[in-house]
Amino acid sequence: MAQRVHFKGNPFTLGVASGDPEADGVVLWTRLAPNPLDGGGMPNEPVPTRWEVADDEGFGRVVRSGVARAMPQLGHSVHVEVNGLKPNRWYFYRFHAGDETSPVGRTRTAPANEVMPERLKFAFTSCQHYESGYFNGYPHMQNEDLDLVVHLGDYIYEYAGNDKRPRKHIGGEVKSLDDYRTRYAQYRLDQSLQETHRLFPWLVTWDDHEFDNNYANLVSEEDGISPEAFLARRMNAYQTYYEFMPLRRRSFPQGPHMKLYRGCQYGRLANFHVLDTRQYRTDQPNGDHEKPMTGKVFDPQATMLGNEQEHWLMSSLLKSSSTWNVLAQQVMMAPLNRGEGDDHRYSMDQWPGYEVSRRRLLRYFHERKIPNPVVLTGDIHLNWVNDLQLDFQDPKSPLVGTELVGTSMTSGGNGGNHIPEYERAAAQNEFVRWYNSNRGYVSCELTPQTWTSHFRATPYVDKPGAPILTKASFVIEEGRPGARQAS
Repeated sequence: MAQRVHFKGNPFTLGVASGDPEADGVVLWTRLAPNPLDGGGMPNEPVPTRWEVADDEGFGRVVRSGVARAMPQLGHSVHVEVNGLKPNRWYFYRFHAGDETSPVGRTRTAPANEVMPERLKFAFTSCQHYESGYFNGYPHMQNEDLDLVVHLGDYIYEYAGNDKRPRKHIGGEVKSLDDYRTRYAQYRLDQSLQETHRLFPWLVTWDDHEFDNNYANLVSEEDGISPEAFLARRMNAYQTYYEFMPLRRRSFPQGPHMKLYRGCQYGRLANFHVLDTRQYRTDQPNGDHEKPMTGKVFDPQATMLGNEQEHWLMSSLLKSSSTWNVLAQQVMMAPLNRGEGDDHRYSMDQWPGYEVSRRRLLRYFHERKIPNPVVLTGDIHLNWVNDLQLDFQDPKSPLVGTELVGTSMTSGGNGGNHIPEYERAAAQNEFVRWYNSNRGYVSCELTPQTWTSHFRATPYVDKPGAPILTKASFVIEEGRPGARQAS
């Protein structure tokens, strides 16, 4: 192994990141890439990378250190699982390779499992299509006093470059390992995204565009794709996702498979149950898109999570001793009727397309008296606040949880426009408490008594530097499912 590497440029162009916090540690990440948009620019050999964790930003009190190998088969990415840290406190970290030193990152451990913290603040977002515009929400997120950032998927988009948009993807539609690495590098070179990774630990999961739009397990959205080509591309997509994300070894890819569902506990205040609604689901029923809730929607063999993940989730919820049980996942759980009049239509890509699975989970919330389930959702580039009813067709049916749908960071363009289909849906679905079509993110503050969500919006994304607006705030009270708008 090379003991001293001399780089032709800065190997830390992609910055640093941390994630998957626990009470005694966290994952630290970097990727050595002096030439990130052209293969990385690294030698085809392992590179020793020294890491340090300190109590202070000046590294006067280093509390943990070591050497990791940046391996060529993993794109010279580095994942360090640090332990032995103190719970619920900030730390600083950095990497050294050759004569070069990375930017200083900041991270925070989770509270001890048995402790009830006074509060937790986190922000969540999703759907950051690079070509749609600039990540104008992130600079404002950086100014918030957050403990954690949660990303619910569509971190990249796989589409080919388009000249008619505010920014342009490099290359065509991504399929090869090199294609995916270049695409992720292009996104991570965005300084607002890179800086938000540097400042906070992240909890991440994917949706579909990290691989292929609307795929379902082994089924592509496109016709004529062979299973062999599909799995080869999925293997490339999953490996690159791991290479670029601050994930633990428990999520290490295994060919075209990667276990991403997992838990993240914040003491007795919050328990995050991170889900994967893409890899294990059966194919969308009734030909995908928006259809009546009939036929295969009620197939008892159809599944959104797959048996193993669903059983893990049920066990995780049953064992949880936290006040707030948070499902960090991708697609809308509330059965939003988007049709007109008596023609009721629902998205077959979302939970209502898997109605037996959806009702089984809501019934589990209710019958097992799961404390305060809150579902975080991405995917659809719009804000929604939904009450989750045990039976949405019965107005008197009990509320069993609350769904907060975060809009996109950029996907869909500037937003703020009137969308008749969704305005009609907001009006005709009684469980909808609020709807909004701006871009942005959601900032949440949790205490043992209340959960407050602020829906932050950027008026535009087609140019940088947008201000931030708070379009609405909603409060959930402990022990009372459903959200009310704050005055």
